[in-house]
Amino acid sequence: MGRDDAAQAAGISRALAAYHLDKLVESGLLTATYQRPDGRTGPGAGRPAKLYSRSEREFAVSAPPREYKLAARLLVRAIESGAGDSGRAALRTAAYQLGRELGSQVVSRRSSRSNAGGDPALRDLETVLSGHGYEPEHGDNDVTRLRNCPFHELAREHKATVCGMNLALIEGVTAGLRASTLRPVLDPQPGYCCVIINSGF
Repeated sequence: MGRDDAAQAAGISRALAAYHLDKLVESGLLTATYQRPDGRTGPGAGRPAKLYSRSEREFAVSAPPREYKLAARLLVRAIESGAGDSGRAALRTAAYQLGRELGSQVVSRRSSRSNAGGDPALRDLETVLSGHGYEPEHGDNDVTRLRNCPFHELAREHKATVCGMNLALIEGVTAGLRASTLRPVLDPQPGYCCVIINSGF
């Protein structure tokens, strides 16, 4: 997003938006790049615009301090080292069951949105995933990608275990939604969660 877009969205002046955006870059919350506007090339195209995007760094504030990440790392290590494949299978089963519960909780709300456009099951799935930080993005070819992995740091250290858990969780959500046309599969891509959802077959 550029400074003009940010100013318009926030209802403030461009100068004030630029000030705050640059402060967020200094703090590591945003990253800044320079890019020429689309369609402008060659001499006279003007200076590249300064664009801002969310940083890949993670920030968490807790008062009093909590160590949930440490607990998660310990639990994953116990699953991987203590029980091996049976431990991973138990984790996937638990993730699937929880996902199914999450999906079932929203099925009853479908009727109130039956007149809205699009696939109601896909809308419900995106609602569930958005509520848990996945940031779904429906793209071309009936594929929904997840712009964020809520377990990113853990997945970097324990990719196979965490990605398997992610897939089982989302499979459970689709089962709970009774969404037979939605098919979660593993498709790791840089900058995205390891799971994508195909709509239809």
